[in-house]
Amino acid sequence: MMRAHGLSLAIGERVLLRALDWHIGPGQCWALIGRNGAGKSTLLRALAGLVAPQAGHVELAGRALADWSLIERARHCGYLSQGRSDSFGYRAIDMVLAARYAQPSAGFWDGDADHAAAMQALRDLHVDDLAARDVRTLSGGERQRVAIAALLVQDTPLMLLDEPANALDLAHQMSLMALLERLTRERGKTIVMVSHDLNLAARVATHALLLMQDSDWLAGPCATTMTADALGACLGHAVEAVPHRGRTLFIPSETP
Repeated sequence: MMRAHGLSLAIGERVLLRALDWHIGPGQCWALIGRNGAGKSTLLRALAGLVAPQAGHVELAGRALADWSLIERARHCGYLSQGRSDSFGYRAIDMVLAARYAQPSAGFWDGDADHAAAMQALRDLHVDDLAARDVRTLSGGERQRVAIAALLVQDTPLMLLDEPANALDLAHQMSLMALLERLTRERGKTIVMVSHDLNLAARVATHALLLMQDSDWLAGPCATTMTADALGACLGHAVEAVPHRGRTLFIPSETP
């Protein structure tokens, strides 16, 4: 689905990531984990083609990302940014419909199928009752769910999500994780997700990429990467792995 070959990222003189060789396979869900400022969002933007790496390159479906036109890329890879900034009073339904622009269509205007897909995406995120609302009047969590609905309706095989559970309450966090799990399991979607919540990430992820100190990294199945020792080294604080009803819960240790 996507590969990073010798990818290095930096901001100014600071190297965030060095020589990343990473393969994202179809139907996998990757959790991207690291400290604040480790380069998680920068890496996600590089995968989306929004920032240029200092070295190396990214391939999407076997072709260099730079060789894809914008419209082709939008049909294969969707991106959810971390922040929302709404300057105009668009309705929620219009924000979601705008994400259909890359879909092949008989005309320049959205049709009945587009409206149906947009409403279904809003229902999936439990915000269909807000379809006619001005997005500037929505709460942070409501606006986040509208943004995720727009990503869903883009209907790409690969989705890059930067902290998708940001601003969501507990019930909607759990609902979102269940939705992402269904997308990978039932529809074969591939997901790369930045998350600061280890337990939410572990609930849905099949694999994890840990951005370690000194621009190092660790990638692989969750069984080998989401361990107490690896997570503690990655996050700079000891982590305890606690078995609970067939799952493993990660909690910060009271001992540094």
